[in-house]
Amino acid sequence: MNLPNLYLIGMMGTGKSTVGKLLSTKLGMDFIDSDNAIEDDTGKTISEIFSTEGEDKFRQLEKDFVNSGHPSKNCIISCGGGLPIIDGVMDQLKEKGMVVCLWAEPETIIERVGENTARPLLHVESPLLEMKSILATRKMIYLEADSCIPTDGLSPDEVADRLIELRDLSNI
Repeated sequence: MNLPNLYLIGMMGTGKSTVGKLLSTKLGMDFIDSDNAIEDDTGKTISEIFSTEGEDKFRQLEKDFVNSGHPSKNCIISCGGGLPIIDGVMDQLKEKGMVVCLWAEPETIIERVGENTARPLLHVESPLLEMKSILATRKMIYLEADSCIPTDGLSPDEVADRLIELRDLSNI
């Protein structure tokens, strides 16, 4: 079967990678995590890229990933939280497949990611306030997705099942 790609967008901690892996198994599609692909390509962690080369360089690497870093069909792609905010990238994703935002409230995100030191955007005094601020700036772009699924209070399996229902309803 030759299905269009499914792009999962949203903030860290919304379940994009976990749900994407589950979904790829359930649907028999490939799975790629954009952050992992960038780490593999550069030989550096996301935190190392942020600290040594800066956020602008990382955003360029994300844009490069969108342009050439994955198959054009039969793939579920978990996108880094900031990837769709790069100018023009959301339109590119929508041209290549279906874009679904996984959404969670800031408190849920902080609870899920906890003290994860691999998350450079949360290396601040008040991670919850920072998360609220980031979500406020990204929300309008995230809402440009083809669909949005709130993940608060849902298990990864429940979110995957909702994505399958959504995909079936969309005839892709």
